[in-house]
Amino acid sequence: MVREFDLFRELTETSGAPGYEDRIRTVVRREFEGVVDVVRTDAMGNVVGTVEGRRDPEYEVAVAAHMDEIGFMVRHVTDDGFLQVDPLGGWDPRVLRAQRVTVHAADGDRPGVIGSPPPHTLDEEDLEAEDAVEDVYIDMGIDPAAVTDQVATGDLVTVDQRTERVGSTITGKAIDNRVSLYAMLQAAKMVDPAVTVHFAATVQEEVGLRGARALGVDLDPDLAIAVDTTVANDVPQVGDEADYVTELGEGAAIKLKDSSVITNPKVHRRLRRIAETEELPYQIEVLPSGGTDTGGFQQSAGAKPVGAISVPTRYLHTPTEVVVETDVTAVVDLLAAFLDAEDGENDYTL
Repeated sequence: MVREFDLFRELTETSGAPGYEDRIRTVVRREFEGVVDVVRTDAMGNVVGTVEGRRDPEYEVAVAAHMDEIGFMVRHVTDDGFLQVDPLGGWDPRVLRAQRVTVHAADGDRPGVIGSPPPHTLDEEDLEAEDAVEDVYIDMGIDPAAVTDQVATGDLVTVDQRTERVGSTITGKAIDNRVSLYAMLQAAKMVDPAVTVHFAATVQEEVGLRGARALGVDLDPDLAIAVDTTVANDVPQVGDEADYVTELGEGAAIKLKDSSVITNPKVHRRLRRIAETEELPYQIEVLPSGGTDTGGFQQSAGAKPVGAISVPTRYLHTPTEVVVETDVTAVVDLLAAFLDAEDGENDYTL
């Protein structure tokens, strides 16, 4: 079971689009209090909580979990009071019809909906047209003059969704990547590391791993481990099991590759050994496309050994992402066991 479900819910329901992670940053700093030795932020907004190594503080490990979520930025307000937006991160436009959203205006949050014209009013050409974010119009339900007074170009928009248990799963928005942020915070509370560990809540991952790339230079760690979500496509729409990346309920995913990185073989083999020793369920992840902060750290300050642990997640980049609780627990426990076992003497050179 997820050990602190209220914290999990708070992390996922709190807004934080790329570049504007202020609210989630506040939660992370609060959770680091009394857990880490030093907390600091940088000019991009990354939050780093450092635990000094009790035996070899000079050897440094970075653990990264990005805290931004996909969202939108207002680019135009029409004369009729509808908002047009630019995407912040990779949206599938098909899932945006008829969604509730929150418009984060300068003087407070405002509700809105993404309209979807009823099929009765559409001709055949309209029905066959492909959805695009450029075609999204947000209806705030108020007079156009009031919209112009309350909303400005550059205001942020995020999806409005509750986080709930559904059977043995949890569903909600921003599970990518707040589930991994949760796992990192939980692991930070569990470990007593021999080496120094920097727990990093990174920014702007969804728009190009930007926070991790900058932080990799600033921290220059000896080893980096990223925690992120990955595709669990064990669903009826994917008929061939050979096309599954991961499956819900099969444990933590140990990444071998994605579009941004090929993880260090010595690191991912050590993750497997620890999972087996600790009798933690795990599966191997080979992701055809997509990137994580692992890639951001690998080359940012010279060649770095990197690894990644992923949380299998259905329906990624939608407002109803789904994880199973036993997988989340496996990720927390594997990360904590890996960090507690790191003594700074492992040779990750190839």
